[in-house]
Amino acid sequence: MAIINKASEQFLKKYLNNASPTGFEVEGQKLWLDYIKPYIDEWHIDNYGTAYAVINPGKEFKVVIEGHADEISWFVNYITDDGFINVIRNGGSDHSIAPSKRVNIHTENGFVKGVFGWPAIHTRKGKNANMAPTIENIFIDVGAKDKEEVLKMGIHVGCVITYEDEMTVLNDRYYVGRALDNRMGGFCIAEVARLLHKNKKKLPYTLYIVNAVQEEIGLRGAQMIADTIKPNVAIVTDVCHDTSTPLVNVKIQGDTKAGLGPVLTIAPAVHNILLQLIRDTADKKKIPYQLSASSRSTGTDTDAFAYSNGGVPSVLISLPLRYMHTTVEMAHKNDVTNVIKLMYESLLNIKKNHNFKYL
Repeated sequence: MAIINKASEQFLKKYLNNASPTGFEVEGQKLWLDYIKPYIDEWHIDNYGTAYAVINPGKEFKVVIEGHADEISWFVNYITDDGFINVIRNGGSDHSIAPSKRVNIHTENGFVKGVFGWPAIHTRKGKNANMAPTIENIFIDVGAKDKEEVLKMGIHVGCVITYEDEMTVLNDRYYVGRALDNRMGGFCIAEVARLLHKNKKKLPYTLYIVNAVQEEIGLRGAQMIADTIKPNVAIVTDVCHDTSTPLVNVKIQGDTKAGLGPVLTIAPAVHNILLQLIRDTADKKKIPYQLSASSRSTGTDTDAFAYSNGGVPSVLISLPLRYMHTTVEMAHKNDVTNVIKLMYESLLNIKKNHNFKYL
């Protein structure tokens, strides 16, 4: 079964290149909905921007597949008299990679270009010889002569800031760019909808394809939409770490590698019977997968669904990702294909009123 086609990849590139910072996901949601609309029966969007599509509406039993739409970013926090901009995080942005990055500052009149400046190595002497970036010392330069000029550009405290880096393909094998976490998940669930439509599959339940907002600051969109939909089952996709790269401790982070298949997490929030259904599906369809463990929470929207509405059987299918929360996140094409395939095939194995109780 062919999974990703040329039109799919064109959408993926457009979707990844679009900025969708936490709390400001609307433009990305428009792109996602435009792509998925031909493959669904209806769509909705909640008050905070979570978009969800519906296939086979009106059934009592409800299944969710979900990814999150938002990406990490920065906020303008302070503008100096000299026209430099200090920032705070919007999500888990890494201050150590900021210096020398080009940015887009989002204003009411569009993007204002800027750069994260950094003092030249020649100037870092004595106690500053080993100066490292911190959240307190990184700053943005928009080429303004003073604060007044910055304000005239439409920049104010609270403007959101994203990196301008766009998607590329490395060695015809890896998708590379910012915000693969987790617009790759949004892409995968949209592809599942496309495949169900293409293959004329009739599901015995209502399927909700959910692209949630505000995951990066505490799973907030998933919390809201779980209460709205009240699903019986949730299959969540997000990213995890490819731990095979240098400087990562596999004894602490686990042993997972890009190219070897989706990662299935074992954790308290992950429902064991549903997880076994996913594993059995993978074995039957010869879809490679890897295992990881989370000691308390998964740190993904899985937790929000699992602990909602009195308890919802939930499972996490993760895409191994190199260099998470940087502008060069890397995902193996084969893993993306297999995440889509595993979700698709697993949905076909969930029955009407499927009983997931342990006893």
